Amino acid sequence: MAMLSAKVPGAVSLAWGLPSFRTPQYIREGVIERVNQDPDAGKYTLPDGLPEFRELVAAKHLAETGIQVSPDDNIMITAGNMQGLNTMFHTMLDPGDEIILTDPCFPSHIQQIILFNGKAIYWPLDEANNWRLNLETLPSLITDKTQAIVLVSPSNPTGKIFTKEELLLVGEIAFQHNIFVIIDDPYSSFTYENKEKFFNLASVKKYQEHIVYLHSFSKAYAMSGWRLGYMIMPQELKQEAMKVHDATMICAPRISQLAGIAALSSPSQHKEEFLSILAKRQALMAERLTNIPHIFSWQKPEGAYYMFPKIMTTHRDSTTFAIELLNNAKVTVTPGGAFGPSGEHHVRMAYCADENTINLAFDRIEMYFSKHSKP
Repeated sequence: MAMLSAKVPGAVSLAWGLPSFRTPQYIREGVIERVNQDPDAGKYTLPDGLPEFRELVAAKHLAETGIQVSPDDNIMITAGNMQGLNTMFHTMLDPGDEIILTDPCFPSHIQQIILFNGKAIYWPLDEANNWRLNLETLPSLITDKTQAIVLVSPSNPTGKIFTKEELLLVGEIAFQHNIFVIIDDPYSSFTYENKEKFFNLASVKKYQEHIVYLHSFSKAYAMSGWRLGYMIMPQELKQEAMKVHDATMICAPRISQLAGIAALSSPSQHKEEFLSILAKRQALMAERLTNIPHIFSWQKPEGAYYMFPKIMTTHRDSTTFAIELLNNAKVTVTPGGAFGPSGEHHVRMAYCADENTINLAFDRIEMYFSKHSKP
């Protein structure tokens, strides 16, 4: 949709989960200083990343989860969570192997599993209860081909934060079946008034050998273009993943790792500012959606920065709806069908866009539907 939107003059986009914020000044200045000081700034790093950076990641993980991990045995620096997941799926999937995904889920998880001849198994969330986990159905989805369960909390696209009780049950089910839980975590810094509800399953020592934890700098540090993240995993799994990572990537860009060192070497005071601005944008989008119940029905997200409203006006499917909305109203949204079967007849709207973009998009939506019964 972003590519289609770029070809429509004057289009405004709520489709891409790209933060409007600039990379914080202390990171920009820190990376300049480090590039000037590092005589090897233009060279490869070790495949698993700069030792100083891995040590900072280990300290960050200990502070956030209480779990001690080894920078050498458990941590690999990645070119963002997407590349990390690509490496992980490539490592663990033989043709026909299965990965369980919440439904709705992030579209690229589906695509990458298929890319490695795996099979995505959809675990439908309970939309009637604001997309909560349906734990009763999980055991029935696990087979001898199941390799892992993927969780994103807060969720993309629904913004749902899964509860501690739910996540502990998922962890126990995975433990009993000897499969992994892969935690894709871009959004844990964005929990608004629900901070106390957020729980990281990677903080449970019992499940440490069954968890792969990925964190991205793209969202919380406004570093999407730097392509930087990290994976924390059991030692044996890292040894295998390194073979794939080295063969396909060699290493994450050194300059980005220097930026990561700058990011983790000082307090992340910018996050509160980001959160405050996003909360205002969430309220604005909620207000605008409330004014058009004949077009969209919506539920308030608990975290991340997405709305996932249901299409109430007459339409064929979410993809057709989104493309015609772009072509006729010049507003870009993401079709819900891309997020799995349960996402059909919804669209995703990102409120990481600035206020002017949000208001202009909804002005155009309201104007278009005042003239047309359907897009």
